Amino acid sequence: MAIPNASPRLYNEDLAPAQNRNWGAFSIFNVWTSDVHSLWGYYLAASLFLLCGNLVNFVLAIGIGSIVIYFLMSLIGNAGVRTGVPYPVLARASFGIWGANLPALVRAIVACFWYGAQTSAASGAIVALLTRSPALMSFQQSSHMLGHSTLEVICFVVVWALQLLIIQRGMETVRRFQDWAGPAVWVMMLLLAVVLSIKAGGISFGSTIPHQVLLDKTSDAGVPGTPGSFASLMAVVATWVTYFAALYLNFCDFSRYAPNEAAVRRGNIWGLPVNLILFTLVAGVTTTAAYTVYGEVLLHPDQISARFDSWFLALLAALTFAIATLGINVVANFVSPAFDFANVFPRHIDFKRGGYIAALIALVLYPFAPWQGSAAGFVGLIGATMGPIFGIILVDYYLIRRGVIDVTALYMENGEYRFQGGWNIPALVAFVVGALFSSILPNFTSLLPAWWGVYGWFFGVAIGGAVYYVVGLAVPRPALTRA
Repeated sequence: MAIPNASPRLYNEDLAPAQNRNWGAFSIFNVWTSDVHSLWGYYLAASLFLLCGNLVNFVLAIGIGSIVIYFLMSLIGNAGVRTGVPYPVLARASFGIWGANLPALVRAIVACFWYGAQTSAASGAIVALLTRSPALMSFQQSSHMLGHSTLEVICFVVVWALQLLIIQRGMETVRRFQDWAGPAVWVMMLLLAVVLSIKAGGISFGSTIPHQVLLDKTSDAGVPGTPGSFASLMAVVATWVTYFAALYLNFCDFSRYAPNEAAVRRGNIWGLPVNLILFTLVAGVTTTAAYTVYGEVLLHPDQISARFDSWFLALLAALTFAIATLGINVVANFVSPAFDFANVFPRHIDFKRGGYIAALIALVLYPFAPWQGSAAGFVGLIGATMGPIFGIILVDYYLIRRGVIDVTALYMENGEYRFQGGWNIPALVAFVVGALFSSILPNFTSLLPAWWGVYGWFFGVAIGGAVYYVVGLAVPRPALTRA
C-alpha cells in the first residue's frame, strides 16, 4: 500500500504497510514454535512444572494460560492483518506520531534483554557439549573473563554473530528459517523424552519427585504458596501468560504479512493452545524422567543431553537446541527492535540497522547477565513493564476507535494522530500510572503485597487501559475517518 505524501520522519519501506502477504497458517504456527521451542522456554516450563507439583495440575494450569494467550494474541493479530502496519506504527494511533517512540523503545529495550538471555542459553548448550572433553572442561574451570569463563564468552560471541547472518535478507529469510527451526526442535524434544522415559522405566507424571525437593527447588521463585497449592497454580498461569508479554505488543509485526484473519486464527490455534500444552507436557515428562535417571532435578535440557552416553545424540541435541533458540531470538527479539529503532529515526535506520543496534546492546549486557536467576522472577519483572502499553493499545483500538484506523494518517505529521504536538497526553498519563503499579511499586518498594509482582503484567494491562479510557474521555479526540 503506497502512502502518498508520507513524512520521511515517519516512513520508510520497512515501516510501510505490508504488501507481500504470504505468511499462511503454517508460518504463523511456526512463529509460536520458534518462540516457545527454545532452551529458555523449556527452562521456564520445567520450572513451572515443579511449582504445580504433578503433571495433572501442570496441564490444567498451562492449558488455562494458553487459552488466555490465544485470545490476547488474536486481538492484536487481527489489528495487524487489518492495518498491515508494524507495532510501532500501530502505537501511533494511541500514543501519537512522536509519542509512539516511547512504547517502541520500551519494547526494544526488553527485546535486547531477551536477546542476550536467549543467546546465553544457546551458547550454554554448546558449552555443555564441549565440556564433555576433559581438556575443555579444564579450560572452562581455569580461564575467566568478563565475569564468565573464557569458553562461555567465546561460545556466546560465536552464537551472537551467527544470528546476524539470518537477517541479512530481511523478513522472508526470517520466515523460511523459522519454518524449519520450529519443527526441528519438536523432533529433538520428543527424542529426549522417549530416551529418558525408557531409561526411567516408564512415565511417572511427577510422582517420583519428593515434596521436599520441590520445595527446595522453588524456594527462590518468588511465587506464593507451596508446590501444588491453588496459589501456586494461579501463579503458574500468570507467569505463563506474562512470558508472552513482549509478543502481545508486536505480534502484528508478523500477522500483518498474513493474507487474512482466518490464516492467523488457524495458525494461532495450532501454535498456541495445542502446541503450548503439548510442548509443556513433554517438558514435564522429561523433567520427571531425568530425576528418576540422574537423581536430581535438571531444568535445562542441555544439562540433560550433555549426560548422554552417545556423543552423537549429545551433539545432535546441543545443535538442535541452539538452533531453535536462535529461532526465537530472530523472531521475537530481532524483528521487533529492528522495527522499533527504525521507527525512531526512519530516515537513518532501516530494518537491518535496527536489528544490529539490538544485537550490540545485548552484547554489551552480557558481562552483567541480568537474566540469570529465577526464571519466573525474570519473566515477571521484564513482562510487567509492557502491561500498561498493551492495555492502552487494546482499549484505543477496540473500545474507542472500534477497529477503525486511518492508516494513511499514521504517516502524516499533521494528521489525525498528531494530538498535542505529536503526543497523546492521556496515553502518557495512563502509561505512567500503569507502570507505577505494575513494575515500580512491587519491585522497588514494600508498599504492595509480596504476591502483587507475580500478577504485575495483569495489573499493568487493567490499570493502564482503564486510566487511558477515563482520562481520554476528558480530552477532545479528532474525528475518526475510515481508511
